[in-house]
Amino acid sequence: MMGIIIWLIVGGIIGWIASMIMKTDAQQGIFLNIIVGIIGAFLGGWIGSMLGLGGDINDGDFSLSGLLLSLVGAIILLAIVNLFRRGRVR
Repeated sequence: MMGIIIWLIVGGIIGWIASMIMKTDAQQGIFLNIIVGIIGAFLGGWIGSMLGLGGDINDGDFSLSGLLLSLVGAIILLAIVNLFRRGRVR
């Protein structure tokens, strides 16, 4: 149970940081930030495993590289959403 709570908190923080980087923070609430962070962690972990960059936060790796992979995944996710929503990455 504690792992899920930590996962939600870290996902929310990662989603919030990614939305500030992509300048979509005003459009998103806390729940969307959590969703972006969690899906971004999956996306970053998938990309990282394909490139052989190590673990991600989904595997319980709360290292700096795992958090950065999750952040990169969340930024990529927001870029894809912006591309379909506005026709440009931003």
